[in-house]
Amino acid sequence: MRTPGTPQDTSGRVVVVTGAGGGVGRATARAFAARGDRVALLARGREGLAAAADDVRRAGGEALVVPVDTADAQAVEDAAQQVVDAFGRIDVWVNNAFTGIFAPFTEITPDEFRRVTEVTYLGYVFGTRAALRHMLPRDRGTIVQVGSALAYRGVPLQSACCGAKHAIQGFNESLRCELLHDRSRVRTTMVQMPALNTPQFDWVLDRMPRRSRPVAPVYQPEVAARAIVHAAGHPRRREYWVGGSTVATLLANAVVPGLLDRYLGRTGYDSQQEEGESPTRDGNLWSPLDGPRGHDFGAHGRFDEESADGSVQGWASRNRSRVGLGLLAGGVGAVLTAGLRRGGRPRSARSPHARLTAAGGAPSCGRSRRSPAGRGRSG
Repeated sequence: MRTPGTPQDTSGRVVVVTGAGGGVGRATARAFAARGDRVALLARGREGLAAAADDVRRAGGEALVVPVDTADAQAVEDAAQQVVDAFGRIDVWVNNAFTGIFAPFTEITPDEFRRVTEVTYLGYVFGTRAALRHMLPRDRGTIVQVGSALAYRGVPLQSACCGAKHAIQGFNESLRCELLHDRSRVRTTMVQMPALNTPQFDWVLDRMPRRSRPVAPVYQPEVAARAIVHAAGHPRRREYWVGGSTVATLLANAVVPGLLDRYLGRTGYDSQQEEGESPTRDGNLWSPLDGPRGHDFGAHGRFDEESADGSVQGWASRNRSRVGLGLLAGGVGAVLTAGLRRGGRPRSARSPHARLTAAGGAPSCGRSRRSPAGRGRSG
């Protein structure tokens, strides 16, 4: 029997992952499959999707490949219906599809900016709408919005992406309020990510003189995948922060945003570039690089040697009750230790006899001592 207040067993779900052909989406699809879930893989690139389907099957899940451009609202609706026709329902929908541009704002054309917005923001809107169409009648389901620290903190050279991530944050908060108002059991939650070692730095449109890179510290996509899977199973929390760098960035932005503006103005260009030229200057903005004439990029980028496989902060976020109990036990231990150092045992642990002795009035078992001024035996 399930303990009240704990999440239900969530194995064997039907999960939709957008942007599943590579990067975080690819790692997330594998993570759900390892739980025995049936995973629908949505993306544009057929080579990446085929390889992702093989990953899902090897991990123990069942895969459904659905090629789709998430910027096309009707295509996303049709994709959702295809999932329901194949698997019967949708339990979890993960919005993750992304494209971007590394360039100063003045070097991005209106059509390019619009395209990033359509994929990275409106793709989430269209995916959420498609998911709700099937979840609301059943009054159950979870939508996970994959965000990043850029949902709160804009950085130079990524104006289109930062604008889209900020928009997702506002949209998701509004939707969450509406679901709460309706007392719906459909949940939505958002996971804010740190810099990740994904292929995006080799497939986004890049107009910088040097090769683009993530700002250190960098985490492996499996760190993100674990957080997404956990959020899908614990959707009552409105938001998850992954990585110490995400926490530090968001807290600093809340306290000293102007100072952070100036700091990023000085360091943001160099920290997002390294020596060398981008191998794909045109990127995947208009067509996928893992399409029929391309190749599979996988989940990892080129930063394996410097990327962390885990996050202490991420573990603590997923295990807040354990951390709370640990802090409580540590606090009790500290109090007891302090009491022992003061006099053998904490005051509250002393016997009644010891407390009376400390007060100066302890009786003996049959005999008593008089004060120094009148020594002698009682009798």
